[in-house]
This record gives sequence, C-alpha cells and structure tokens, in this order.
Amino acid sequence: MPGWTADDIPDLRGRRAIVTGANSGLGYHTALQLARHGAEVVLACRSAERGRAARDRIAAAVPDGDLVLDSLDLADLASVREFAGRHAGRPLDLLANNAGVMALPHRTTADGFEMQLGTNHLGHFALTGLLMPALRAASAPRVVTLTSGFAWTGRLRFDDLQGERRYQKWGAYAQAKLANLVFAKELARRAAGLTSVAAHPGFAATNLQQAGPRMQGSKLMERATGFGNLVIAQSAAMGALPSLYAATAPDVQDGACYGPRLFQYRGSPVKVATPPKAARPELGRRLWQVSEDLTGVIYEIPAQG
Repeated sequence: MPGWTADDIPDLRGRRAIVTGANSGLGYHTALQLARHGAEVVLACRSAERGRAARDRIAAAVPDGDLVLDSLDLADLASVREFAGRHAGRPLDLLANNAGVMALPHRTTADGFEMQLGTNHLGHFALTGLLMPALRAASAPRVVTLTSGFAWTGRLRFDDLQGERRYQKWGAYAQAKLANLVFAKELARRAAGLTSVAAHPGFAATNLQQAGPRMQGSKLMERATGFGNLVIAQSAAMGALPSLYAATAPDVQDGACYGPRLFQYRGSPVKVATPPKAARPELGRRLWQVSEDLTGVIYEIPAQG
C-alpha cells in the first residue's frame, strides 16, 4: 500500500462500475482511472451538459474507453428510482457513491429532505438499495461510499435530522458525512457477499468548497476557498486515490475506511481511523431504519452469517 498510485490499479476489463457525480472533481478522476484500466463506466451525472463534457474529456484520454452517460439527481428519489431501473438488470461490480454537496445555505430536496443529508446520504442509500439486485449478480461486488474528515465532528441529530428547528450549514455537512460512514459500516455488517467500504479525500481541490459561498452570494468567501484550493489542497486526482484504492485493491477490508496517509490530510491512500461512534451497531441500526422509513427503500440482501 505505501506509495500506491493509480498505476497500481489492476486490470478491470469485464467489470462494470457506476460513479455518481462523475462530471467533475473526485468523481471525474475516479471514472477516468476506472475507464483507463478497462472497466465499463457509467457516469451518473445530474447535469447533462457537464456530464457530456466529462465523457468527452475521458474519451479523449481513453479512446477505447467503455463509457455510458446517464442522468441521476440524488436530490430527487424519482430520479434515483428511474436511474436504478435502467441499470439494475445487469451485474454491477462497483458502485462508487461519490456525489455530494457541501455547506450549502438551507435548501430542501424534491422530497422535502434537508439538501445535504438528502443528497449525500439518503439519495445514495436509496440508490444502493435499488441497485442491490445488480450488485448481488456480480461475483465480487463492492460499494464505496465517500465520507469526509468532518465525520469526526458530526452528530446524527435524530430529533432534528432535517434541520427544521436549527440549521447550521457545516453541522449539517458533518452530519451527512457521518451518515455516509455509518451507512458504509452498517452495510458491511448486513450484506453477505458484498464488500462495503468508505473513503475520504483529505483536503482536495474540488468545486465543492466554492459552491456554498457562491449560492450565498459571498464573493469574498468564494475567492478565499478558491485560494485555499490553489495553495493548500492536494489535487482532485490525488484526492480520488483513496476511493480508487477502496474500489480496486485486493486487500481492502470490509467495513474499513481509506484516506490520505499524512494526518488524513494529503498523500497516498492508507486504511485510516474513524470516529468510534461510527462503528456502534446501535447507531447503524437506527440510521438504517430511519433511512428506510424516509426513502421507502427496503434492502433485499442475505444477512451476514
């Protein structure tokens, strides 16, 4: 594992992957490297225009790449169901739950969920469950769910999950990223024959950091986050390595989390520590039940022995 790079990804020919949010940032580089190593890659993107641009860039870099572009809005469960309906009929070797939003002003999804929890966790929870038949049809399926170092500060506020009584954008982001981590670990506990792992990029330069300030109309914060991306953050290509390692390395451990080597901040991917609360079975069970109730998606999976 030390010094692991995208060149260490094994041959992925014959394998099929779905990457959410593949049009930019970490998702783009994840999709690019999966395609470069032979996988059939479905680019699941909310914006058709940005999705086409990403597909064209990957196709230029990987002329023989097997690429499929499809529409997916994780903030709309109808879109999630439609997407899953188009892709659940064939074996799926890898689902990369990558897409997300960060520190937005208070918004709600099409289904009335707080936007960060709804997009980052509930949308991916529903997508994974609806794609379970395709995952179970593969010989060694994996689900990689992107979390963040902010999970350490997160708290699942079951008495106010949607931030209706009190909303704080960074607290809501931390809650959503903790939910991603708890979900990955609970899926590992529940699903036999499937590897579920989490990954996080450390501090990587993506467009997420500037989206919130842009929505608030704060030019100063938008410039400040852009400057931070330029001089402090590692590249999006480096930030994607933990996800790629979790998705492809042969020694990945079910239920583990992978992130950057140097203080979980930057560098090559390694297995990293996670907040102890994320591994509590009672927390995983409660989040799972709430997520089923909110999304209406019930997983059909054989239990672990």
